[in-house]
Amino acid sequence: MTNKVVVLGSLNVDTTLHIAQMPKPGETISAKSKTNSAGGKGANQAVAAARSGAETSFIGQVGEDGNGTFMIDALKHDRINVDHISVDDTHGTGSAVILLDEQGQNSIMVYGGANQAMKPAIVASSEGLIEASDILISEFETPQAVTLAVFKLAKQHGVTTILNPAPAAKLIDGLAEVTDLIVPNETESASLTGIEVTNQASMAANADKFTKMGIKNLIITIGDRGAYYHTATNDGFVPAFKVQAKDTTAAGDTFIGALSSEINKNLSNIEEALTYAQKASSITVQRLGALPSIPTAAEIATQYK
Repeated sequence: MTNKVVVLGSLNVDTTLHIAQMPKPGETISAKSKTNSAGGKGANQAVAAARSGAETSFIGQVGEDGNGTFMIDALKHDRINVDHISVDDTHGTGSAVILLDEQGQNSIMVYGGANQAMKPAIVASSEGLIEASDILISEFETPQAVTLAVFKLAKQHGVTTILNPAPAAKLIDGLAEVTDLIVPNETESASLTGIEVTNQASMAANADKFTKMGIKNLIITIGDRGAYYHTATNDGFVPAFKVQAKDTTAAGDTFIGALSSEINKNLSNIEEALTYAQKASSITVQRLGALPSIPTAAEIATQYK
């Protein structure tokens, strides 16, 4: 069965500056090179889902500029439905500047632009698309009010909702109750719960806190260590695949997009889907860039026979 995945999210043109090490406060350094590519958490997640075989559609907004055309064309290249991307004639297309050091670590500065200018009214024209989908994903690079409106609509039609709370921010009222699965990294999870993630007991404590908020299912991604999962019936920790990372950009987004392509609507195969997602993200970190680094299902199957 092929999952029908809808991503509500951000579309950014990424500018990556390749540097030897991160600058100290007040320090001026030289970049060794510069690259531009399509990105944004939403776009990354949608491309990851599409390349893993999901029938993928996108709800988002770009500016009336060349970068907006560039982003729409990038999604079309992966056969993603772009019919529900609107054009804002007031705000520019979102962008990001990424500092990438020789160890593969990054720092990212994001200009929201048209992404942050989205309004809940955008949802009305997307009801048919949402109704026909299996999985709906959103993150925090677009307004939470829009996510809340879309998630409410999804729940009316029995669609499974996945929330990636990144960049970390407090959930607005009502969003937890319409979120089926939340997927933060350890820093984002601790920010939302107030409980530092240090071991499996603290991961379970985070899960309890999310349950009290109204979210019964949780995956915490913990970089190169692996991922913890908790559902109403099961919990556990799945170690990561050990690889030499070149660039961690889009690793978490690849994880979520790949996960959405495999997971059952009732989350009954969460451990298997999580393992597949970790295979995908382990390939992403061995490559440079955001969208260019995301693997296909065939590449994942070849590397992990």
